[in-house]
Amino acid sequence: MARFVITSTGTDVGKTVFAAGLCGLIGADYWKPVQSGLAGNVANEALTTDAPGGHSPCTGRTPTTHGTVAQPGTDRAEVERLSVARTHPEAVLLRDPLSPHRAAELQGVTLDPASWAIPEARDLVIEGAGGALVPVTRQVLFADVFARWQVPVIVVCATGLGTISHSLTALESLRARGVPVHGVAFVGPANDDNMATIGQIGGVRVLGRLPMLERLDRDSLAAAMQAAFRVEDFT
Repeated sequence: MARFVITSTGTDVGKTVFAAGLCGLIGADYWKPVQSGLAGNVANEALTTDAPGGHSPCTGRTPTTHGTVAQPGTDRAEVERLSVARTHPEAVLLRDPLSPHRAAELQGVTLDPASWAIPEARDLVIEGAGGALVPVTRQVLFADVFARWQVPVIVVCATGLGTISHSLTALESLRARGVPVHGVAFVGPANDDNMATIGQIGGVRVLGRLPMLERLDRDSLAAAMQAAFRVEDFT
C-alpha cells in the first residue's frame, strides 16, 4: 500500500502537476480535502462534502468516484485532465482564492479538519493546499493535520533562487511536529547544487526533478515522470 501527502514550499510551485504525475506513475487515487478559489463556479451556500457526493452537481464531466464529478477549475479536475487517476470529492469547496482559514471565514464556513476522513483506497495521493504551514483554521495548520494523519509527506520544491531556505523551513516545520517525511521532489529547471544542498543539509531523500514541459498533457506528463522518478522509490 502506497499513501503519500503532497505539500510544497508555497503556492504555484507545481504541487498539483506533480501529484497528478505521481498518481499516474504508481496507479494511485487522488484526494484534495480543501479547495479554495472557486468564485463563479460554486453556489453561495457552504459546499461541504462530509458525505460522498454531497456537493457535486452535474457538470458534463465523466463521473469518477462515488458517482460525483469534479468541479471545473479545481485541482481535482486538473488531476483528471493529466492522469487516469480515480479522484475523490473534496471535503470542502470554498469560493475565494485565499488561505482556507480566511476563505472559510468570509464564506461563513467552520472548518473541522478532525472530521476529514481519508478515503478508502489502497494507493492514495493526498494534496494539501499551498505550503506546509498554510492555516486550515486560526488554530490549526496543514502541518498539524499531517501530524495527526501520520501519512508520509513529499515536499514539492522549486529549483531556483530562494528554494534552499524555503525548503529547509518546510522540512523543519514538518519534523518539529513529528510528521514522517518521505522525501523532496523538485519542479523546474535543472539546478543540481540547490537540489544537493537541500538534500544534504535537510537530511532528506531527493526523489527527482520534474522539468518544465512545453506541452502539459497526460502523455507528456507521464513520460516526464517515468524519466525523472523511480517507481520503487514510492513503494
